[in-house]
Amino acid sequence: MLFGVDNSINTPLKDGDISYDKNFLSSVEASRYFKILRNETAWQQDQIKVFGKVYDQPRLTALYANNNLTYSYSNITMRPTPFSATLLEIKEKIEQQLKLEFTTCLLNLYRHGQDSNGWHADNEKELGENPIIASVSLGAERMFHMKHRTDKFQKIKINLTHGSLLVMSGSTQHYWLHQIPKTKKHVEERINLTFRILK
Repeated sequence: MLFGVDNSINTPLKDGDISYDKNFLSSVEASRYFKILRNETAWQQDQIKVFGKVYDQPRLTALYANNNLTYSYSNITMRPTPFSATLLEIKEKIEQQLKLEFTTCLLNLYRHGQDSNGWHADNEKELGENPIIASVSLGAERMFHMKHRTDKFQKIKINLTHGSLLVMSGSTQHYWLHQIPKTKKHVEERINLTFRILK
């Protein structure tokens, strides 16, 4: 299975589930949220070690939560800041649609086409067995790639648009990897809000 997704989908994957709502937020809402979050977020740039060498992570990040639970990935441990009024507003919109409550939001700021996020799964122990990840995109469009861990024919590409909501659930994180690849195209900034439930 190899397909691109342009509109809304709600489909079972092989070994997982994703849904994509291109019009979760109106363009006006999304632009307002982007401007506020770009300016008010406590962005940080962590370092990662790859094959013994230390590099700046190719994006900026921030962690917000309604508790004091830290979140660790790729040998990085982040400590949360209490949710802002803006993040709570977005969180409540998602929770009303999905009928569940998120505890934590990891934000990513992609400043240009060379900012990226390599192949990975959101399968950290503190997320639980079958985590639900709700991802809101604000700003420039970027391609989102998914591939099955063992079935090389199972691949998906989604163009994440301004104001869209992508939800990964079920066993997706066990069997699938995802990434935001680098691009040589000129692209403006993108903010990605990934809401999670830390156990």
